[in-house]
Amino acid sequence: MALRLYAPLALPCDATCSVVRDAVVDIDTSGRVAFCGVRSQAPKTATDTVIRHCTGMLLPGLINAHAHSPMTLLRGMGGDLPLLRWLREVVWPAESRLRPSDVRAGMELGCVEMLRAGVTTSAEMYFSGESVVEATLAVGSRVLFTSAVIDMPDLGDLGGWERMVDETSRWIDADGLRFGPGERIELGYGPHSAYTLPPEALRSIGEQAQQRGALVQTHVAETAGEDSRQREQYGSVPKLLDKLGVLDGRVLAAHGVHLSDEDIAILSGRGVGVAHCPGSNAKLASGTARTVDMLASGMPLGLGTDGPSSNDDLDLWEEVQLAGMLARLSTGDSTAISARCALLAATRGGAAALHRDDIGSLEPGCYADIVHMDVDNPAFATGLDVADEQVLSNLVWAAGSRCVRDVWVAGEEVLREREPTRVDRHRVQRVAGTAAEHVRG
Repeated sequence: MALRLYAPLALPCDATCSVVRDAVVDIDTSGRVAFCGVRSQAPKTATDTVIRHCTGMLLPGLINAHAHSPMTLLRGMGGDLPLLRWLREVVWPAESRLRPSDVRAGMELGCVEMLRAGVTTSAEMYFSGESVVEATLAVGSRVLFTSAVIDMPDLGDLGGWERMVDETSRWIDADGLRFGPGERIELGYGPHSAYTLPPEALRSIGEQAQQRGALVQTHVAETAGEDSRQREQYGSVPKLLDKLGVLDGRVLAAHGVHLSDEDIAILSGRGVGVAHCPGSNAKLASGTARTVDMLASGMPLGLGTDGPSSNDDLDLWEEVQLAGMLARLSTGDSTAISARCALLAATRGGAAALHRDDIGSLEPGCYADIVHMDVDNPAFATGLDVADEQVLSNLVWAAGSRCVRDVWVAGEEVLREREPTRVDRHRVQRVAGTAAEHVRG
């Protein structure tokens, strides 16, 4: 059934980040946006169209461009360690104890947490893909799942990288690249990094992904010392990936903190997207990515939370603020990233980084992944009848996830009055707590 939403204001997150007042958003029966604009220009509705009047503002669901959401079960573990020690001493040993049911419990909790923050899509890199997909469909979110490929004995016997790659390829061949209601599920490949896989693995993944049009999501230059061997031999990880042909397809580079001018030029020239994770990078003291230079190069830039045990939450509004603040701080320029730019990075920028053009905005043809922000809040005490720039500034710098009220994914309401409609939040939290006890041993 078609749905029409009325609101005092809508932010479609089109290329100019326009502000639409006295807004209408029409959703067709396939769950896609049919119209977003001013009420006076809205088409007539069919007699059976459902009408909903919303206070506040409507905007596209945020896109978490890099996450390991099942790690909600590991939240708080080893929180004061640097990245590589944290992985080897805490995370990988704990993950070796994960059962598929644990992964599902952690992902359900992550999906609920993200919906309450207005995040409708996440690009996940993890194991037990079927559990991640089941959890996502149960809650009603959207996921681009890249099955983790890693060659580390600390994680136990995973069958070798060849088996892991082949299993992903068989899954895509069996179920298709995208499936589920509203194409909520997309599959891809998740080679962990160049320092945990041999070059032949990266080449094979690139080839198989390109044959299927699938995304490759991989960690690149997160810390200064993680890939010293690759830098000595190839100059940098982007150079290595380019030499192996991986960058010929759809690629998402997570983090990209320590990139040279040449690295940025390579990635930009190849159309590689970057998932900037300022919260995790700051907490782990990994550094601050050169976001201003990346944007100037034309590189698609999205925002990610990284895992909820290294951030330690899945609230992308915090990343929106941190991305802007750290860019201004690192450049000494208070105009480096505007409120418009920060909001677009969390929406259409995230979609571009994932090489998707059907999410991230409220433009006709895009999936109706929509967030209703309540403005009955101190952040909007001055109201919406102020200049467009002030509306955007208040949204980005003052509002945050506390203003998220309702969420739709593919036109289906999956969060109402801050509570998920498909699952019981308290049950999800209890199940996750039990699973976390098992993982801790």
